[in-house]
Amino acid sequence: MTIRVLVADDQAMVRGGLRLILEDQPDIEVVAEAADGAEAVEAARRLRPDVSLVDVRMPRLDGIEVTRALAGPDVPDPLRVVVVTTFDLDEYVYGALRAGATGFVLKDCGPALLVEAVRAAHQGDALVSPSVTLRLLRHLTAQLPAQLPAAGRADHPLSNREVEVVRAVARGRTNQEIAAELFISLSTVKSHVAGIQAKLGLRNRVEIAAWAWENRITQP
Repeated sequence: MTIRVLVADDQAMVRGGLRLILEDQPDIEVVAEAADGAEAVEAARRLRPDVSLVDVRMPRLDGIEVTRALAGPDVPDPLRVVVVTTFDLDEYVYGALRAGATGFVLKDCGPALLVEAVRAAHQGDALVSPSVTLRLLRHLTAQLPAQLPAAGRADHPLSNREVEVVRAVARGRTNQEIAAELFISLSTVKSHVAGIQAKLGLRNRVEIAAWAWENRITQP
């Protein structure tokens, strides 16, 4: 199956570079480009691509506003958005993830990680650049209030197996890696992830990871 991608960036050379990287893959097709945020929202709503790659800094609407319009909590049929930026700033990271982004990658992350982020988003997974992930988790840990329950004691509706999957997601494991670690099938992992999201009212793996850290169940 071909993954249909929209690329939104206000610099034509950057859009062209992203298109070359993505269309070098046999399973990815760039179906549209947008030079500003408003154009990106209009094109995404009209074409409904599988994944939208959105720059943070754009005219008219910035990348976070675009993400909120396409994937925010009030969107009835959200699209998958990966935010791509040269600016490794916390305000962009938290803003994008809160707005509903399923990925956040830096433009200098390299072609392989960019392609992986698109494929992960298409599969319903989330990928955040490793340096950003580490800082994000450190920030969450530092912000946890002292009165939160100790590891593994949070009051939640998850089974023991689902807790194991949550811990693996919080460590940044892919579905394939979780399947190998827990000696279960890939389809079983996907079922567990879907069940976890339904039980906790979460929309993606980034929110699962944040929930795990906030409830201190990242360690056995």
